[in-house]
Amino acid sequence: MGPQESAQERAGEPAELLESGLQLTDHAPSNASEEPADAEAAGAPGGGRCWLCRSSPCCSRAEPETKKKAPCPGLGLFYTLLSAFLFSVASLFVKKVQDVHAVEISAFRCVFQVLVIIPCLIYRKTGFIGPKGQRIFLILRGVFGSTAMILIYYAFQTTSLADATVITFSCPVFTSLFAWIFLKEKYSLWDAFFTLFTITGVILIVRPPFLFGSDTSGMEESYSVHLKGMIAAIGHAVFAAVTLVILRKMGKSVDYFLSIWYYVILGLTESIIVLFIIGEWSVPYCGLDRLFLILIGFFGLGGQIFITKALQIENAGPVALMKTMDVVFAFIFQIIFFNDIPSWWTVGGAFCVVASSAGAAIRRWFQSSK
Repeated sequence: MGPQESAQERAGEPAELLESGLQLTDHAPSNASEEPADAEAAGAPGGGRCWLCRSSPCCSRAEPETKKKAPCPGLGLFYTLLSAFLFSVASLFVKKVQDVHAVEISAFRCVFQVLVIIPCLIYRKTGFIGPKGQRIFLILRGVFGSTAMILIYYAFQTTSLADATVITFSCPVFTSLFAWIFLKEKYSLWDAFFTLFTITGVILIVRPPFLFGSDTSGMEESYSVHLKGMIAAIGHAVFAAVTLVILRKMGKSVDYFLSIWYYVILGLTESIIVLFIIGEWSVPYCGLDRLFLILIGFFGLGGQIFITKALQIENAGPVALMKTMDVVFAFIFQIIFFNDIPSWWTVGGAFCVVASSAGAAIRRWFQSSK
């Protein structure tokens, strides 16, 4: 999935990468095996004093829950912030790559992730096919997720970094709508309001000529190119929302690594087919571009890992709010690395989209805490 496989995308996805802890054992050391069997019974009643550590009750038999350390306060939000930064850096590298089509960039990222996912699947012994009743959903997840990745990469290449990033935050709106249609989840008046507010923000960023005339101030490219990038970004939000609905449908019955496996394998297959159709396959001439391709895969995978870790120890609502830092990083990178100051139309659109996304996250957070 692409960089925005972000709070929007992970807010509905089960976090199944649980920490594997060491199990406590009750075995005594081999050199103490000859001690009397009733040595423990000599102490206090109900558990006795341990002959080995002379404590009551035995410290080696303490409940496992007392051994678990509570996560550091704010650690989940820090992981989310780090994930947002890594995804934003990956987006920056996509924008910086020259003479490499967005579909080819997607293929390179899939190859990198395949090399990482295969050892994880072997270690977790989950297999490579998945449960029989969930395979069709895994295939659909892979197709829609990889399509969303290709579209957002194309958007990054054809329009400004800030505009494309902001548009991706309309994903939660489409997710709520599709969940209402396909999963029969509740769709309230608040959801409709957030949808309308998001559409307003998207219109401010796209600036269709029939509403704004021929004003193209603040655009780094012609309006036709800008429009293609905006359509790709909106397409990414729609396909990412469908992916989230599919993940909700599967629930926890499918291992998270297996879900990524389908995503990268079908994404690689789709990218290769599209590249042969459009004839855009090429080897990067510049060594810097090759480095960027490797870093895109590295930072993209790092972003996925940290957003998953964040959702393991933090509620989805605060994570979704912190994930809006993607927009802040996109604005900063666009100004620093491309000397492109976003227009007030983009700032206004960003406010509408991010505010609606944050409002939806806060509302669901309060609902789940009741």
